[in-house]
Amino acid sequence: MTREKNSRLTISTEGDVTLVELAERRILDEVSISEIGDSLNALVVQSPKPRLVLDFSKVAHMSSSALGMLITLHKRTREKGGELRLCCIQPAIYEVFVITRLNEIFSIHQTRPQAMDSLK
Repeated sequence: MTREKNSRLTISTEGDVTLVELAERRILDEVSISEIGDSLNALVVQSPKPRLVLDFSKVAHMSSSALGMLITLHKRTREKGGELRLCCIQPAIYEVFVITRLNEIFSIHQTRPQAMDSLK
């Protein structure tokens, strides 16, 4: 297992799955969203067939721009034949996924082990 940490993300790998823990409680401003998006897109670009799990357990607030960044990430991951899983989303944020029907696009799991297992 390799591990890399910056102020916004903790990235580790387990086998061929990349686990990304979002470290910020509030993903609201454009600078944060851009930096997180750039880091996540780099992971997709580096992998021939990306398999990502994003852990939202520390995130309490997200803007609509952050949702847009996730949609773009999902699209790029699928274009490379990869898979993206989201997990540990707080109820208030999950409600936004339901209202916007993004819960029908993303594969969302309650726990990290469930998300990891879904990629096996």
